[in-house]
Amino acid sequence: MSIAVVEIDRKAILHNIDYFRKNFPDKEIVAIVKANAYSHGMLGIAELLCDKVDGFGVARVSEALALRKIGIITPILLLEGFFPHDDIGILIDFNLQTVIHSQWQIDALNDIAMEKQITAWFKLDTGMHRLGFNIDEALSAFNRLACCPVVRKPIHLISHFSSADELTLEQTAKQIQLFEQFIASIEEKTLIGNCSIAASGGILAWPLSHYDAIRPGIALYGVSPFKQPISELKPAMTFKSELITVRQHKKGEAVGYGQIWSSPKDTKLGVVAMGYGDGYPRSIAENTPVLINGRRVPIVGRVSMDMIVVDLGNDGQDQPGDEVIFWGKGLPVEEIATHTGISAYELLTRLTTRAKIHYIN
Repeated sequence: MSIAVVEIDRKAILHNIDYFRKNFPDKEIVAIVKANAYSHGMLGIAELLCDKVDGFGVARVSEALALRKIGIITPILLLEGFFPHDDIGILIDFNLQTVIHSQWQIDALNDIAMEKQITAWFKLDTGMHRLGFNIDEALSAFNRLACCPVVRKPIHLISHFSSADELTLEQTAKQIQLFEQFIASIEEKTLIGNCSIAASGGILAWPLSHYDAIRPGIALYGVSPFKQPISELKPAMTFKSELITVRQHKKGEAVGYGQIWSSPKDTKLGVVAMGYGDGYPRSIAENTPVLINGRRVPIVGRVSMDMIVVDLGNDGQDQPGDEVIFWGKGLPVEEIATHTGISAYELLTRLTTRAKIHYIN
């Protein structure tokens, strides 16, 4: 059994979905489960939520097929659309919805002849400048897409914020204005299906962005897209391991690779079965806290592949086998993100398969 554990509280996930349902009762919810559901376990989360959300959002066809393989019949949206070498027939065979963001995709759809149709989400580039049609080409592209026999009508509209977590910037308001401008430019309103631009930051901070469908990602898992935790949401993940030994350590002695830390006093050091092989960053800042027996103690020395050393203090009574929490209850991942300069998104999604997922409740 793995000693490094990603513990997921199912009740917390259900609480968060209930929060979105109660606060946005007239909105469809597309739960984002890409990147293994932000390391919460895509298959387990999808099984938990399949009858509680209106759809799932993934980044790759392979993720969508994995969900279909376990019997998920909930609508699935490919957020990056299909790729140049993907078989479009798979989208039809497995009833996958797709974002359309490029002219070549429309060309590809015009080149196929099938009786069944594909549900499409037309992506407008409102300022992210990553995927989507620029405003000056968008209307003609939308009309071309609407003429594709294989595309189901109405066509949904989608965009994505670049700075929704920056509450004082005008960029998000400008993106909403562009989205509205494009919607108004479509003369045949019956061609317009659901409109969606709000992911976690937009849902929580920009009410004008909610439209018909919201797309909770990191917030679904109880983690804030901002620097501070959101009190109404419950973090679902506890990332933890345990002490494997406790050692006496003398003043002036160094520890770990590169000998980058030396103790200023006699102390006790604990060695934890955790490292960058489990996804905990090697570049983590010295003195980043972990939680042991209800108290915070600092990481010292360099994080190695399989082990991390913490300073327990000379009076510490901690023993091998004691639980060590790297983030979770009592130590929010948002705090670790602030301490380290590594975003909560990256901290969550970089976890490796060696750290095994365990569901509770």
